Amino acid sequence: MKKLLSESPVARWAVLILVSLTMLTGYIVSDVMSPLKTMLEQQMGWSSSDYSTYLFGYGIFNLFLFMLIIGGMMLDRLGPRLTGIIAAVMMIAGTGLQYWAISTDFTGATAIFGIKAQVFWAMVGFGVFGTGIEMFGITANKVVVKWFTGRALALALGLNVAAGRIGTALAGLAPIPIAKHFGSISAPLAACLILLVVGLLVFFVYVMIDSRADKERAAAGEVASEDEFKISDIFSIVRIRAFWYITLLCLLFYSAVFPFLKFVTELMIQKFNVPTSWAGAIMALLPFGNMIMTPLFGTIYDRRGKGATIMLIGAVMLTVVHLLFAIPALDAPWIAIALMIVLGAAFSLVPSAMWPSVPKIIPYQKLGTAYSVIFWIQNIGLACVPLLIGVILDKFCRRGTTVIDGLQTTLYDYTLPMLIFAGFGILSIVFALLLRREDRLKGYGLEEPNVKR
Repeated sequence: MKKLLSESPVARWAVLILVSLTMLTGYIVSDVMSPLKTMLEQQMGWSSSDYSTYLFGYGIFNLFLFMLIIGGMMLDRLGPRLTGIIAAVMMIAGTGLQYWAISTDFTGATAIFGIKAQVFWAMVGFGVFGTGIEMFGITANKVVVKWFTGRALALALGLNVAAGRIGTALAGLAPIPIAKHFGSISAPLAACLILLVVGLLVFFVYVMIDSRADKERAAAGEVASEDEFKISDIFSIVRIRAFWYITLLCLLFYSAVFPFLKFVTELMIQKFNVPTSWAGAIMALLPFGNMIMTPLFGTIYDRRGKGATIMLIGAVMLTVVHLLFAIPALDAPWIAIALMIVLGAAFSLVPSAMWPSVPKIIPYQKLGTAYSVIFWIQNIGLACVPLLIGVILDKFCRRGTTVIDGLQTTLYDYTLPMLIFAGFGILSIVFALLLRREDRLKGYGLEEPNVKR
């Protein structure tokens, strides 16, 4: 008998690699401007509030136009192939608009809705990109669940997350050297545009493999019948208490990590006196460690279980790290390096268990919508927390000026922002405990292995 393509380990891992490569290119863009905050202030006159307004743009369409929820419904109705292509095109379009905004001289331009014209258009571009990358994120998760259910699901999802962390690491390492080499802050965005086009082409290869696999399954009569997605499915999802616990844990945990990464390069320069030439490298420690440890912890979950416990441990570690970052006396560079490594471990534990746990709570035909609701709520934190931190820095944390790379720069005290991040960590511990309790009561199997023997 001829073996189906969907049963081939080579095809299965090829699908993971292809989708993860497209994810990687998107995550580079997500953080490509983070190491350039100081340069934006020095060369373009941006303030911390301008920078945080730009970051707020990431979630404006997802939050206020419900584009992520719509994307999840599209995913369940149209499937991952078409949804993924639409998402990749949006990433390219949004990055192109960001590049135009940053590379254009807006001297004398009228403010738009009280926002500097350059900041406004960069924010809109980031919003279009944010819609695309978040839509692609839920698409990638559903692709992995489709191809790896009953196999090494947590490992596969962990590797997909790891690919995104490679993108984050490259975003920490590359932008400053590229901007200095070409003498332009917009140069890193131009490089990202090229990478995103490559990512789209790579995704087309996945489309061909997945399409062929579906045709083979249909011809063999092995396609499982599934209920067609209905709008009412959203209401059935949100009635599940465990779904809300894992969603709020995601919101709080990610609000203490990704917004922190938007400011960590400046934190390293100003508090720990790290030279600008390698401050981004310390930021890259988190994703580099994350891309190694997330698959490792995913393998443990696949084979040993304990998913809810893994999430709880990660939340505790996250809280401790931010509390230590908040102590003014701890300002030696080696301390910063050690804390980033521990934070990388925490950031590996929670996602390695969180994303494989969702299919244990939500049926596959509703999974795209479930992931989209989780991502939509997560985007509240990703959009609003950077805005909050930027306002707090400008209003309460200014400590005069300092000279960085020969240019005057505002000096900030990051103690209060770190305490805010620690507060998110404490709340994430609460919801991790509630999720663990709910799993014991309802028997979702979050503490059980994923691999079926």
